[in-house]
Amino acid sequence: MSDAAQPTAAEVRAAAEAVKTALDRHLAAVERRSGEDDPAVYEAFNQLAAAAEVYDELLYDRYDEVTPFEIPGTEDALPPYTGPEEPNALSVLIRRDYAVAEPQRLLAHAQRIEAAEGEDGPAASGTIHGALGLLFGEFEPDEIASRHKEFGLEEGDSTLWVTASEEPADPGEWLEAPFEQVDPQSVVCRFDVSAVFDDEIDDVDDDDDDDDEAEELEDDLDTDLDEDEDLEPLDADRR
Repeated sequence: MSDAAQPTAAEVRAAAEAVKTALDRHLAAVERRSGEDDPAVYEAFNQLAAAAEVYDELLYDRYDEVTPFEIPGTEDALPPYTGPEEPNALSVLIRRDYAVAEPQRLLAHAQRIEAAEGEDGPAASGTIHGALGLLFGEFEPDEIASRHKEFGLEEGDSTLWVTASEEPADPGEWLEAPFEQVDPQSVVCRFDVSAVFDDEIDDVDDDDDDDDEAEELEDDLDTDLDEDEDLEPLDADRR
């Protein structure tokens, strides 16, 4: 970062004061919280996170230093639930990502589906997008999820959101844009599956494996030393 664009010491100091103020507000909101999902606590948390992020950036730009703490981001977090306590309807929003890992396997399945249907006209199974259309037209999404490898697909991330409402939606009213009108505060629960989580677990397992290997090596060395204790000492005067 150039010297001309660096923040001043006064700006860094002001950002630090903003963090202190946000800390006080967050503590006060926690002390006055009216329930587990108090919106005031949620808002104070977001203000504290934003103030800390600004201070951290200015501190680094000015002094090439960072703070010793990290406040988790809130972009993907759900706000407190404010929907009906006794909902009369619910919506289940599901997204599953796949990679076409084996195109030939996918095409072969599509050709079998097309042959079984015996429809005349141009073959749809000759292209990947046509094969996918046949596959999802023949099988339910849950069945494809359980048999994805058989169809030449590889699972990616997935998420499932359950939202609550007072009344069921009118038939057809949301079909043009099924996910655009979701109110995050009506989400009862969500479940996410991602390879990122698996990678984090693998990293922990690798660290544990390294520790185990180190302990095994240390045990082997101790065993070797114990065995060497039975040997007679060398005669230092021997030529």
